[in-house]
Amino acid sequence: MRHAVELWPLRPTVRYARQLAEALRTETVGGVIMLLATVAALVWANVSHDSYETLRTATFGPAFLHLDLELVEWVQNGLLTIFFFVAGVEVKEEFVHGELANLRKAALPILASIAGMVVPALVYLTVSWGAPDAGRGWAVPTATDIAFALAVLAVTASAMPAALRAFLLTSAVVDDLGAITVIAAFFTRHLNLLALLGAVAVIALYGLLQARHVRGLWLYLPLALLAWYLVEISGVHATVAGVALGLMTRVRSGPDEDRSPAELADHYIRPVSAGFAVPVFAFVSAGVVLSAESLGAMLTDRVVLGVIAGLVVGKFLGVFGGAWLAVRLGLAKLSEELHWRDMAAVSILAGIGFTVSLLIGSLAYGDDPERVNAVTTGVLVASLMASVLAAILLRVRVRNHLNAQDDV
Repeated sequence: MRHAVELWPLRPTVRYARQLAEALRTETVGGVIMLLATVAALVWANVSHDSYETLRTATFGPAFLHLDLELVEWVQNGLLTIFFFVAGVEVKEEFVHGELANLRKAALPILASIAGMVVPALVYLTVSWGAPDAGRGWAVPTATDIAFALAVLAVTASAMPAALRAFLLTSAVVDDLGAITVIAAFFTRHLNLLALLGAVAVIALYGLLQARHVRGLWLYLPLALLAWYLVEISGVHATVAGVALGLMTRVRSGPDEDRSPAELADHYIRPVSAGFAVPVFAFVSAGVVLSAESLGAMLTDRVVLGVIAGLVVGKFLGVFGGAWLAVRLGLAKLSEELHWRDMAAVSILAGIGFTVSLLIGSLAYGDDPERVNAVTTGVLVASLMASVLAAILLRVRVRNHLNAQDDV
């Protein structure tokens, strides 16, 4: 009885911790936490911008390892690696078990996603043409924030056919893979070839151990940290290590395993990504000063207007147009559950850039704080516009689907 009394207080804590972790595995909760972090950053930055900047630029870390980084760099290069690891696992799962495993099914979201990256970049370049340093920001509107997009879909259109969510999820997975490719190819500051080769070797060893069904967190965690460190000092953005490790994680269960390493990683790491890593990134990245003067200047800044047009207009034209053209040419097939009006709504939803767009903006204009703030404002405005427009259209489509079911 004495032991029962001593242990009882621990039980609610464990139960609530599990409930919280389970909630963080859903897109809605993760999106809400990220939204709250964004609002907190905006409030702090506009109440006391100096203290907010002091926090963001606080430097710490071992200098002898070349890791004396500012807080914002630790978050962008470190915490976001967790987010991209989860993205890498999602890509691997999609290729092995999901929509991407079937080329016929995968054709629609793949082609729509590719067009959804190319067209926004072209729209951005068209609108920003001639503006100083405009060419550096072409990749900002090419990304879709999967957490926010799926959260809006879950809140406003849970009654929509499952095929619509599958399309959005699959196209966002392809989008994430494209975004990390862009980051690796176009935003490498310098290249330490020896460190990069070392990172490749460590990641290959991680993959080999996974393929041979070797178990043990004590083994994989040091390898993951070493891979991250080598990529970080190589000059390639450190988040590439996260995607690479995710792609190397085994997605098939062994004969004596209840769940695969990918399932376990997703189960335990996704709550950390959704509940901590991404919200902290939003907090240190979204704090821009919003004033009548800054918002007015935004209306005459063609780079910012290019970002907004690229996300709100370009994403819609790219995703919807790419899907329509793929079906028209016989390269893909639209699900019988969906209507082109559904695709139009979800194509606007893809204009929520946020996480990766903010990251690319900071990489593109990292040496110009004023430009970073302007681009960040543009991303926030565009993401808000896309969220509201998509939510309205999705609610209309939900009513139409429900009315159609009642008629049947």
